[in-house]
Amino acid sequence: MPVNPLVGLGRLGQSPWYDYITRDLLTTGELDRLIREDDLLGMTSNPTIFEKAVSGSDLYDDDIVQGVRAGKAPAEIFEALAVADVRGACDHFRETFDRLNNGDGTVSIEVSPGAAFDTEATVAEARRLWTSVGRPNAFIKIPGTEPGLAAITRCLAEGINVNITLLFSLQRYEQVIGAWLAGLEQRLDAGQPIDHLHSVASFFVSRVDTKIDPLLDKRGDPEHIRGTIAIANAALAYDLFQQTLASPRWKALAAQGAHVQRPLWASTSTKDPQFPDIYYVEALVAPQTVNTMPPETFAAYKDHGRPEVRIQQAMAEAPGRLAALARAGIDLAAVTDELEAEGVKKFAASYDSLLKGIEAKAGELAAR
Repeated sequence: MPVNPLVGLGRLGQSPWYDYITRDLLTTGELDRLIREDDLLGMTSNPTIFEKAVSGSDLYDDDIVQGVRAGKAPAEIFEALAVADVRGACDHFRETFDRLNNGDGTVSIEVSPGAAFDTEATVAEARRLWTSVGRPNAFIKIPGTEPGLAAITRCLAEGINVNITLLFSLQRYEQVIGAWLAGLEQRLDAGQPIDHLHSVASFFVSRVDTKIDPLLDKRGDPEHIRGTIAIANAALAYDLFQQTLASPRWKALAAQGAHVQRPLWASTSTKDPQFPDIYYVEALVAPQTVNTMPPETFAAYKDHGRPEVRIQQAMAEAPGRLAALARAGIDLAAVTDELEAEGVKKFAASYDSLLKGIEAKAGELAAR
């Protein structure tokens, strides 16, 4: 019997996670099936995912009514819904978390996008969410903005698992690695253990091509690099990850029981119909990484994925691809800066829409 390609990814050292959460995944047994049959090893969420889950179903109606009756504001109602889902999912993954002890079996919940450029607000919200979920296999997602760097260090130093999100550039990723190492070092200096602490760095992939390919189209793409820059950018991030693991600074922490901060490939669904639906997943299979996939991409990979470590080829081709991009007159750093700002704005818009949707639904339910 052929091996399930998703299981094959795990055997190669890449953990398949689900970039989706909704209440019925937990209550119908579907999440348990994914864990059992597809070797699902984790789950991520964000305001856009929760917006679709809450507004697109009646699964949360009773909880919304209860929240309104308790006098809660829409933001408080949403947080209660999200915390309940994440806590429940953490319980389903707990056996995986305890067995593997590598950061798998975890579920991520994000600080509100409004805190993305405010270090103190981010830390305060991360503390509250960590306490509210109350599970050792939760991740608190913190945007990797410049103000987020200090928040990452402080949260890790306090013993909070952190998923750093919205990473697009190598420069920012390098800063995030520094913030992670500093958090572990500060915790050690305070006499606290670090052997239970986990972190991932979520590096976004397909959005880079979504931004760059139209620019190449205008220039005629003379060197035929359309659809290759996102993979090249991620491959160089993986190279930076490997360099970090070879550094004396990391080795000193590893000797104290520190766990690796794995790169997590996010935004790996294919946006351009000219490319295969598992284009980015296939290209970035690599040991000690995570790939979080939306349900459609997850199902597509199960159906026709061909798991094989291909990151070395992408790393070998990356410098030439980026040199060709520079010759085309496109500034990758400017593009990734723009993507970071846009990413925060998109999540903020989803969050605002979500709160308005809860408010509207609360009014409708109260009128019945």
